[in-house]
Formats: sequence, structure tokens, C-alpha cells
Amino acid sequence: ILISSDKAVRPTNVMGATKRLSEMIVQAYSDRDNSSVVYSIVRFGNVLGSSGSVINIFKAQIEKGGPLTVTDPEVTRYFMTVSEAIGLVLESATQGVGGEIFVLDMGEPIKIAELARQMIALSGFKENVDIDIEFTGLKSGEKLYEEVQHFDEVHAQTDHMRIFKFVANNDYPISLEAIEAKLSEAMKLHKADGIKGTVKSLVREYSPSESNL
Repeated sequence: ILISSDKAVRPTNVMGATKRLSEMIVQAYSDRDNSSVVYSIVRFGNVLGSSGSVINIFKAQIEKGGPLTVTDPEVTRYFMTVSEAIGLVLESATQGVGGEIFVLDMGEPIKIAELARQMIALSGFKENVDIDIEFTGLKSGEKLYEEVQHFDEVHAQTDHMRIFKFVANNDYPISLEAIEAKLSEAMKLHKADGIKGTVKSLVREYSPSESNL
């Protein structure tokens, strides 16, 4: 089971592009391997309480008296709990037959600015009186909205009412040998730009921001 991310959908930065490339590699193994191994993928949203979670960041900022930093007033993200994340992995292990991408129905995306306001209020403070919210601007390669489905993926229900699967309608199959050959050639040069360019050539939906070219 590959742990992937919603950032793999139409990626705009290297992290998302390499996640998407990993998905492609796992699906290629599933297509090629005739053994009893079942290759599946799970796409996570933001896991509440995990290392680096925005909740933990906001808590630390509140403890210091603020400000709470948000990139943009309109930025939204999907969230899932740790137990939901674990359940998604376990469910994919029982339902997978090979090559699927499993996702959790995470409801509606949440505005990060509204989450910050709620945390300020729940901590007993008032926004712009006790603690401010500071908008810092989107980071390089950061999206306003995260997506969960690629343009070439077919949506399907599973036996679990809150877990769905995407099956790729792959009209541009890339062999494992081709992926390995291109990456190996780029890595031998020891140049980051060359490796990024190779990843971009393999992940056709990768649209990097200018600073991620």
C-alpha cells in the first residue's frame, strides 16, 4: 500500500509531482506483476494532529500570543482524523484487487482562515483584540484548493460508505523500464534541474510554478 497525498492531483510542486510519479510506478507494478501481491494506493488529505498539522502550528502560535499565520483568506483544505487515516489504509488492504487509488469522503473542504478563527475563540481569546490573524501570501507551488481526483480517473463506490476508489483510465501507459531509465540517467548528472525536468516529462499533468521549474 502506497501512502499518497491529495497534492498528487494536478501537482504544482515537486513534492506533489513525486507523489504522483510514485502512484504511477505502483500502478505499473500492478499491471505487470502476475504474482499474488496486490498493489494499492491511498490518498490522504491533511491528517489532524499529525506532525506538521496546521492545528499544532496554530496551537503553538496561540501559546505565544499570535499572530496566527494563514497564507490566503480563501485557501481551503480537506481534513481527516488519525483514526480515519488508519481506517482508510486497513480498508484498502481488504478491498484492493490491484491498482486502485482509495480516498476517504472527507466532506466539504474547510477554510484555513475560519479554522484559525475557531481556534482563537475556543482558546478563550478574541480575534484582532487578543490575537491577530496574519495573511502571508501563497507559498511557491501552493494551491488555493486541493483536489482528490485526476482527469483520467473513474470514480467508483466500495463496500464502505465513506471510502471510494479511483481506477485510472490510463491512456498514456509508461513502462517501469522507461521510468527507471529516465530517472537513472537524470540522477547520474547530479543536477536538481535535470531531475525536476525528467519528473515533469514523466508526469504530464505536473504544472510547476515558476520557482519550481
